[in-house]
Amino acid sequence: MSALPVQESGAARLHIDSATIGYDKRVISESLSVSIPDKSFTVIVGPNACGKSTLLRGLSRLIEPSTGQVILDGADIQSYKTKEVARRVGLLPQTAIAPDGITVADLVARGRYPYQGFIRQWTEDDEQAVRRAMDAAAVTDLSGRLVDELSGGQRQRVWVAMALAQHTDILLLDEPTTFLDITHQIELLELFTDLNGTGHTMVAVLHDLNHAARFGTYLIAMKDGAVVAEGAPSQIVTAELVEDVFGLRCLVMPDPVVGTPHVVPLGRDRGRS
Repeated sequence: MSALPVQESGAARLHIDSATIGYDKRVISESLSVSIPDKSFTVIVGPNACGKSTLLRGLSRLIEPSTGQVILDGADIQSYKTKEVARRVGLLPQTAIAPDGITVADLVARGRYPYQGFIRQWTEDDEQAVRRAMDAAAVTDLSGRLVDELSGGQRQRVWVAMALAQHTDILLLDEPTTFLDITHQIELLELFTDLNGTGHTMVAVLHDLNHAARFGTYLIAMKDGAVVAEGAPSQIVTAELVEDVFGLRCLVMPDPVVGTPHVVPLGRDRGRS
């Protein structure tokens, strides 16, 4: 068995170094360098088509940079075998589709695929990992249900459970709250906060800047494929940044509940008294 790569002291486990990434011949980001703080809840924000999901896909190895590298635990992520990456990084894609007729328990169990092989088959450790994942995502009571019979919020929790069953410390989430109502959005974001509190490094693409500032511990703001600001929400979310990145005039004031930056759009003057 080959030795695992040695990570440099103080270096983030997952980072991009001077990478050019895109699709086919279309370049989305050029000379992009980003570090994901370990054990953070990092949220990537920005307008549509700015490169948020492209960045996340680069971090997950779904896209290979044409130049530069994505570094995972001290080595180029391309140097790992697929199952080894899946043991280290979990991914919840933007449009996850479950096979017809599959139960919640069976779908979550697929998260153990990186640990299976010709010699190593299903074990009690796998069974316990699935149980813990379903408990953490609060879907244990749904274990016997068919996935395609669940609500949108329930399905998202099941996909999170499958990612947790991979037993990775890093979870990448591509627009996980899209199409969910406000209640399920908050429930899911609170679940991610709880997972972050247990030591997971969470990286999510979100559209709602207020949700990003309230739940994220570290923000990466993107525009035109480049990172224009990054840091704690209290440090970077300003009216000037929002107008520059989103083209939206606004006020930024403390959230009345938790004190994080809260964006209030000014909008047009409608002449109201």
